[in-house]
Amino acid sequence: MGKPTGFMEFNRQLPTDRDPELRILDWKEFHEHMPEDDLRKQGARCMDCGVPFCHTGGMIANMASGCPVNNLIPEWNDLVFRGHWREALDRLHKTNNFPEFTGRVCPAPCEGSCVLGITSPPVTIKNIECSIIDKGFDEGWVTPQVPMTRTGKKVAVIGSGPAGLAAAAQLNRAGHVVTVYERADRVGGLLMYGIPNMKLEKWVVQRRVNLLADEGVKFVTSCEIGKDIDAVHLREENDAIVLAVGATKPRDLLIPGRELKGVHFAMEFLYGNTKSLLDSDMRDGKSINVEGKKVIVIGGGDTGNDCLGTSMRQGCASLINFEIVPQSPNERAANNPWPQWPRIYRQDYGHAEAAAKFGSDPRKFCIDTIRFNGDANGNLKSLTAVQVDWSKPVKGGAPFTRVEGSEVELECDYVFLALGFLGPEKILAEQLGIEVDPRSNFKAEYGKYATSMRGVFAAGDCRRGQSLIVWAINEGREAARECDRYLMGSTQLP
Repeated sequence: MGKPTGFMEFNRQLPTDRDPELRILDWKEFHEHMPEDDLRKQGARCMDCGVPFCHTGGMIANMASGCPVNNLIPEWNDLVFRGHWREALDRLHKTNNFPEFTGRVCPAPCEGSCVLGITSPPVTIKNIECSIIDKGFDEGWVTPQVPMTRTGKKVAVIGSGPAGLAAAAQLNRAGHVVTVYERADRVGGLLMYGIPNMKLEKWVVQRRVNLLADEGVKFVTSCEIGKDIDAVHLREENDAIVLAVGATKPRDLLIPGRELKGVHFAMEFLYGNTKSLLDSDMRDGKSINVEGKKVIVIGGGDTGNDCLGTSMRQGCASLINFEIVPQSPNERAANNPWPQWPRIYRQDYGHAEAAAKFGSDPRKFCIDTIRFNGDANGNLKSLTAVQVDWSKPVKGGAPFTRVEGSEVELECDYVFLALGFLGPEKILAEQLGIEVDPRSNFKAEYGKYATSMRGVFAAGDCRRGQSLIVWAINEGREAARECDRYLMGSTQLP
């Protein structure tokens, strides 16, 4: 695919990002766009490798390897190289309902398993994907696809994140009457309120939601199933239900001082900030505001990085990011071979912004927080932390040892806990009598998605645990297929 010698002729090239010190002055997307000629050259780097791993979508060493939605990557790389953008869009939509989301926020496990990446920088798959769908919208090629006939079957989808929207899109395409219930005031779930605007502008989400509505999907917002509507009643009113409520129970840090004012879960910060931005352009004063404050973010994943970027745009006075794990190597380690996801040192947008303003990367590695310290009024004033040594695990206990004499106290006005998520909230499982697995996720076999209650399916993070958006889309699509099979006896959904 692509130009046979392209990988030897052209270097990997990414779109430039806006200057960190300028982009923190607004909430707009921080990536620039590449000219079409440059994109075609990047498509030419796809090397006709014979056995492409980029679209395999498997799990190796407990991490995604290749594209979980099995995007036909070599095919649309070749089409972009040849300038056949409309055909490239058709190939892209065969496997992915929402490439404008994955092309912006997916970590691109496809690039981690690119064959070219064994010896050279991999193909810029993610950027090409985003460029295809953006051009499709710009050219007016993306239009509502209304089903020709209706089956008369009614399906309720609970949750409007990537899994719920993917399930709704596919079930509607099969001709069922689909209603999506969302407890927030806007549709999109994680896409709308969990990811900051500078990574995924919300008009991009709303554009796709409007398209789904034009195709016939019904949306009900500000409605929490289990509270506003009894889940059993909803099941009785519909022929099937798809649960796609995500894993919204955050992991806590239960150490002395946790109750102090100023210690918050990351999603309290991110959700409130985005809602305030959308409601009033930050004028309503209803979000946590760290302007002029000293901030520490505990946790080094995407959510932690989003807290960094949000704090920078609000104008924090200082910013530190704690990671309990060691710093990753600059190159793949011997125990992390291709095509595994490369566990290497990366600087994401929030790290780059903090470094540009404060002079250094905000991350501190191998550090464990042991206590929050407050003043007489119950306000957070500092935290106490210690270094940890991962070469000395505790027998029968933690995989590290706290380093004696390394205790340090750091001033802070706010701490945001970005420690991951434990699973879905309990109310739906309790009302429907659904079995859960040992991690509290809805119990449903991958590939089948059926819960212990007949006609109720589960997909995405509420089934598999906290994961990538692209896995949520994969599971939403596949759960729709199995739901359609349950309703009709057979299915033509992929």
